[in-house]
Order: sequence, then structure tokens, then C-alpha cells
Amino acid sequence: MTLLKNLKKFIVKKISELKNSLYLGFKLIQYRPYFLHLKWHVIIIYIVTLIYGDVCNMKIGDVVVRKSYNKDITFKIIDVKHTKEGVIYGLKGINLRIIADSKEDDLEIIPENTLTEEERVFNKQVNESIKNILMNRGGFRYRSNFRQEYSVTKFASHNSKNELAFGRPGKILHIDGDAEYLDVCIKVYKQLLLDVVGKNIVEKEQPTKVIELVKEVKPDIIVITGHDAIVKDTQDYMDLNNYKNSKYFVQTVSELRNYKSNYDDLVIFAGACQSCYEKILDSGANFASSPSRVLIHCLDPVFLCEKIAYTNIEKVVSIQEALQNTITRTNGIGGLQTRGKYREGFPKSPYV
Repeated sequence: MTLLKNLKKFIVKKISELKNSLYLGFKLIQYRPYFLHLKWHVIIIYIVTLIYGDVCNMKIGDVVVRKSYNKDITFKIIDVKHTKEGVIYGLKGINLRIIADSKEDDLEIIPENTLTEEERVFNKQVNESIKNILMNRGGFRYRSNFRQEYSVTKFASHNSKNELAFGRPGKILHIDGDAEYLDVCIKVYKQLLLDVVGKNIVEKEQPTKVIELVKEVKPDIIVITGHDAIVKDTQDYMDLNNYKNSKYFVQTVSELRNYKSNYDDLVIFAGACQSCYEKILDSGANFASSPSRVLIHCLDPVFLCEKIAYTNIEKVVSIQEALQNTITRTNGIGGLQTRGKYREGFPKSPYV
């Protein structure tokens, strides 16, 4: 008790010295309701942290790798928690859809634009996938100075030789539990000239909000994704309780299939890293992750949807074709034969 009293006096003195600190004042006012329910020693620790700053050497926004995993993936620190075991950092993969946590001694800060060897391979695959997609549509050409140029007219028919023909790819609704990954995906959708609407909705809210969004957007293809993970050392891969968010993906797909039961009327991809592939497919998805419980690349759903959106409705897309431009291929995504969503029209308007 004597120690606590002395600490209390010390804190009061320091607050008095820093009474003109707007930051401290703001924080104390902001969190005042919570202080009423906390014990004195908890309040003291919090105020000491405010006065002297975090004792940790890393901060939110730092780019790090994990030493215990051979520095295989780059993460961004998104959260810092002070626990009895020490400081725990919340991490989010920069390229892979993974959420993790780690102690400071297992982390190493790296320059922001640094990539691991695995990520360099992924980036090369992404660039090659984009190039292959646009070349196959006839929209890629080399200029005389060897610079590469992409030029695809929106709604231009990619297979028809008739100059008066035009076409429209399937419309996509992309619902993502992570706003940053959503932004990355939307940029690539636009680069591939896809008609897309993106919405950021946390995984647990997706089942209750998805139908209203579908009624509003009227998509041909819908992506349900975000973050997921399997419990470490699990033995039962079919138990949804062993996954972070798979149950929400299953519930969302079930809601969608109750609304539109035909697999060709509404094409559904659902899942994230290590998701329960079998249960998501059983609930009614055309495609799901992750057959081998691997971490999927954030752009895997984009490349999958592009193939469906730009395949003619007269053709059924095989699984191999659907996944040919994805990064993690059949380890990360699987599914069912699905009819394409590209519709050809005639004649093309002379006014657009």
C-alpha cells in the first residue's frame, strides 16, 4: 500500500508538471469513463505510459518479419497490447491474408518496401497474371521503344472479330473484412477493366448485411472474404469452431443461396486464409478457400473473378481454367464448374 501511495504522489506530481500537455489532457478526458471502473494500479500504469511513452521499441505501422518463421512474410504492426506476459504486437500480412500476433523479441523491423524471397515470387506472379490476362483479351501490345502498354476498351469484345460487336463482363460485388486489402483488390479490378463494387464489412456482420447489398448492387459474381485462421495444432479440420471466421463465411453463403439458389445465376467465392473449404462449398459457394489450409494471396479472388466475368455465358469454365491466373492455385482455392458471365452484344453504338 505504501508503494502505491508513493506512486500515486509521483503521478500527481508529474501530471501537475505536464498540465499544459494537450495530448495527456485529451487522453485523460477521452478515457475518463473507463477509469471509474479500474483499480488504482491499472490507472497508474496507464498514466505512466502516457507520460513516458511506450516502453516498446516498435509502433503501429512498422513493417516487420518473424524470426521464428525464417522471416518468410512481411507484416505491418496494427495493434500493441500490454499483457502480463509482456508487449504483444498484432500483425497483418502485407501481401497474404494473415492476421497474427507476436512478442517483440521474435520480430525484426525491416525497411517498408523490403520483400521476402517468397513475396518477390508472388509479385512476379501477380505481374505475369495481369499481363497474361490482358494479352489473352487482345489488349496488350509492345511499342517501338519496348515499353509495355495496356489498352483495353471497356466492354470491348475480346473474342469476336466483328468490329460492330461489343461485350459486357459480369458485374462483381466484393465484400471484404479488411479495408486495406479491399483497396488493393479494387485497384487491380479496375486495372483489369472489371465492373466492380467494393464494400468493407467485418466478417461477423457479413451474414446479416449481404442480402441488402445484393439487392442494391445486383451482381453476377460476389466475393466474400476478409481474414481467417485455423487453431494451432487442431486435429479436426471439419469443426468450424476451430476457425476464426469460417462460420461467418458459411452463414453468409447460406443466406445468399437461400436468396438465389441457382449456381449460375449468382456465382459465389467465399473464404480467406486457411478457411474451412469443405464447409463453405457445402453451404453453396461455387468457389472457396483453402483446400490445403494455406495462406491465400489477397489478389487470388480478383484473378478468379476475372476469369468468370470474361468467359462467355455459353461456356462452362473448368476448375483448371478458373484458377490458371491465381497465385496459390489449387492449394489455395477450389470449387465447381461454373458458367461464364460475359455477354456479347451487337451492334456497337456509334455514340460511345
